[in-house]
Amino acid sequence: MRRAAGVVRVLARRGLQLVGALRRDRRSPVPPLRPEGAFELRRALQDLGPTYVKVGQLLSTRADLLPDGYQRELAHLQSQVPPFPWAQVVETLEAQLGRPVDESFAHVDPEPLAAASIGQVHAAVLHDGQEVVVKVRRPDVTELVDADMVLIDRVAHLVARMSATAREQVDPVGLAEEFGSVLRRECDYTVEAAVADELRTGFQQVALPVVVPVVHHDLTAPGVLTMERVHGIRVDDVPALRHAGLDPVAVAESFANAFMSMVFTFGVFHGDPHPGNVFVAPDGSLGLVDFGKHGRIDADLRAHLRQVVGSVLLRDPDGLVSALRDLEVADGAGDTDALRADLQRMLDTFADSPAGDVPVAEILSGLLATVRRHRLRLPPDLLLLLATVVECEGVAVQLDPGFVLYPVLARWAAAGLAGS
Repeated sequence: MRRAAGVVRVLARRGLQLVGALRRDRRSPVPPLRPEGAFELRRALQDLGPTYVKVGQLLSTRADLLPDGYQRELAHLQSQVPPFPWAQVVETLEAQLGRPVDESFAHVDPEPLAAASIGQVHAAVLHDGQEVVVKVRRPDVTELVDADMVLIDRVAHLVARMSATAREQVDPVGLAEEFGSVLRRECDYTVEAAVADELRTGFQQVALPVVVPVVHHDLTAPGVLTMERVHGIRVDDVPALRHAGLDPVAVAESFANAFMSMVFTFGVFHGDPHPGNVFVAPDGSLGLVDFGKHGRIDADLRAHLRQVVGSVLLRDPDGLVSALRDLEVADGAGDTDALRADLQRMLDTFADSPAGDVPVAEILSGLLATVRRHRLRLPPDLLLLLATVVECEGVAVQLDPGFVLYPVLARWAAAGLAGS
C-alpha cells in the first residue's frame, strides 16, 4: 500500500502534463503519439523509481509499439540512485556467500566503481592476488520489483478490460508479464553468470579476439556476482586509442565482427553494447562486461533474419513480406498487398545507393515504421536485437566515420548459414 501511495503521488504531480502530451488524434486511423509526450513520459518514469526506469528502458527497445522519438527519449533513462552504504554491502556479501567477507576476498574497495538501480560494482582482490569486480544487489530490490510489478500488472489488466484496441494491438497483460520476467532475471546474478559463460565459449569457438571475464562461481549467488576484472580503454575514446598506438578503424571492424558473430552464431547476445561496457586492451582485443541485459535468438529467428538481410540487398519486397509474416506473433490477418506496397516504398527510398552503403539504422527505421503501421508484433528478443544492432553501428561510426555495417552483417549472416 505504501508503494502504491508513492506511485499515486508521482502520477498526481506529473499526470496532467503526461495525459495531455499522450493524447491521441482520434480522427486518424493510426493515431500518432504526440512528440512532446516522450519527454513527459521519461520524466514520469524517472520520478517513479528504479523499476519504472527499467520498464522504460525495455520499452525503448519496443519498436513495434513506440515511434523513434519515444524510443530515443526512453533510451536516455538513467536511474538516479546513490550508492548504498558499505555496511549493507558487507551484510549482503556475507548473507549471500555464507561466510565473512575477509574469508571470500583479500580486499574489497568500499567505494563502488559504479552504482545502478539493481546493484553496484566494487573492485576487489582474491586471496591469490587476482583482481576481480563484485556486483552486489541492492537490499530489498527484489521486493521492490515484485511490489511494482503487482501494480503494473493490475493497471495492465484494467487497460485490457477497458480498451479492446489496447487488448488486441498491444496486449498490455502480456507486456507486463514479459517485463516482469525480464526484470526478475536481471535481479538474479546467476543468470548473468551463465550468459557470460555462454558468450566466452562462443567467442572461443569463432576464434575472435574478445575477452569475456571469467566468473568465479564459488563467489557468485543470486545477489552477488564475482568476475575477473577487465582493464582497457573505453571503445569510444578515440584519442586514447590513438595514443596507445591502436587504429580506431580496425577497432570498429573488430567491434562490429564481435557483435555480428553473437547475432548469427551464438544463440545469445549482449543486449547493451554501449561504450561503457566495451574496453580495448593494448593488443587490440576487446573486453566485454555487464551481461544483465541480453537476448536469445534461436535457429528459426536467425533464418528469418537472414531472409530480411538478403531481401534488403536484393530489393525484394516479397521476401520481406514473407520474413515479417513468419516472424509475426500476432494473428497475421492483415492486408498483405498494403504491406508489400509499404515495403516497396521503403526500399525505393534507398534506390540510389547500393544496399551495402546504406546505414543499417536507416533501413531498420523504415522497416520498423512499417511494422508499427501494420500492427505487426515481433518477438521481444528480436526487437532487442534490432536495437542492439543500431547501437553497435553507432559506436562503430564514432570510431570510423566511414564505417558501413551492412557488409559485416551480411558476411556473418552468410557464415552463420554455412555453419548451421
